[in-house]
Amino acid sequence: MQRTKNKTVYDVFKERGFIEKVTDDEKLPEILKEKVTCYIGFDPTASSFHVGNLVPIMALAHMQRDGHRPITLVGGGTGLVGDPSGKDEMRQILTYEEINKNAEMQKKQFARFLDFSEDRALLLNNADWLTKLNYIDFLRDIGAHFSVNRMLAAESVKIRLETGLSFLEFNYQLLQAYDFWYQFKHYNCLIQMGGSDQWGNIVAGIDLIRRLEGKQAYGITFPLIMTADGKKMGKTEKGAVWLDPERTSSYEYYQFWINTDDRDVKRFLALFTFLPMEEIQEKYGKLEGADLRKAKEELASKATEIVHGKEEAEKARSASRTLFVSLSDSISLSGNVTPTMTTADDSIPTSFMEKEKFIQGIPTFKLFETAGLCASSSAARRLIEQGGAYINNKKVNKFDEIIKTKDFDPNGTVLLRAGKKKFHRIKILDKK
Repeated sequence: MQRTKNKTVYDVFKERGFIEKVTDDEKLPEILKEKVTCYIGFDPTASSFHVGNLVPIMALAHMQRDGHRPITLVGGGTGLVGDPSGKDEMRQILTYEEINKNAEMQKKQFARFLDFSEDRALLLNNADWLTKLNYIDFLRDIGAHFSVNRMLAAESVKIRLETGLSFLEFNYQLLQAYDFWYQFKHYNCLIQMGGSDQWGNIVAGIDLIRRLEGKQAYGITFPLIMTADGKKMGKTEKGAVWLDPERTSSYEYYQFWINTDDRDVKRFLALFTFLPMEEIQEKYGKLEGADLRKAKEELASKATEIVHGKEEAEKARSASRTLFVSLSDSISLSGNVTPTMTTADDSIPTSFMEKEKFIQGIPTFKLFETAGLCASSSAARRLIEQGGAYINNKKVNKFDEIIKTKDFDPNGTVLLRAGKKKFHRIKILDKK
């Protein structure tokens, strides 16, 4: 997808909120008028990315859509050292085997965002060059260009000096700078991008390229994305929201986005979808109150489609609408009327339990814990005592209320709800 000649990816980054700092705000927009190669390094210490990784991944996708060539650099080499940036303690050192396994899993997720065919994007692993370095040669050729005083002045280093910084981690800046130089030299990579905590590392790489090659490279950092209520993007009570469907289902992923704070909807549409800004401004940016759900549905649908595919996104949207209508009905009804779901959808989080367990009965608080709606039995008790637990959209009044087969609908299903937005379905597994 090639953009209009009047708008470059730099303009896209600015209007969508991707840029915190750039190393040269005069030359960089000019450089991006021609095809360039850029890169972002990714930590291979987990087998899946999470929502907090989306800004840099989306940035690479925008670069490619504007005709540039992105490099996704898996830190197979630097992962053996550990980046101290933004960390208050030394991270666990993984083995080569663990890092390589994680890198393979990450490759599959990159393919959701980038086209790697015909050299349109590259996926590299810095272990291919860093693990082959000769230590003495590296010290002479690269270490000579680094000032310890300057390295100690870096914010990421100063923070860690208070709690303890290993010599292993202290080397990280040299290795990342070498990465930038290596890709500049071998792939004509002109731009490194990364999170705000990577500014010092990016500048170090640019300086190394200038010293070794006498040429100019550039850097862009992204802001740390915080929600309107001051929380770090992607963090929930249950932990990280993963891109891997085995860790976070398409339905749960959809629910994360549709539960976006009203104040964040327009900003997140700009950052986490490819919808044109004109459409975001005109169609969704002006919605208020109850109408904002339309914008949230679009955000959830588009974000889920990118990661899980169109079919899964549509299933999640259908399930969410079913539950939303069911919830709305239950709020409007009074007395002992108990609305139940009339639509089954495989994208709703579901657990299968043996029928025998419900013949004797299971206490409600234990069922909510088993379903993962509460982290512990005590948390489930608090939820129920505070009036936030529902079964088939009927409020649970006693934490030890026994759930039996009679509470299931004709399809052998019972719907649990924690608060207004967290659902889980229990289905009877009838062994014959």
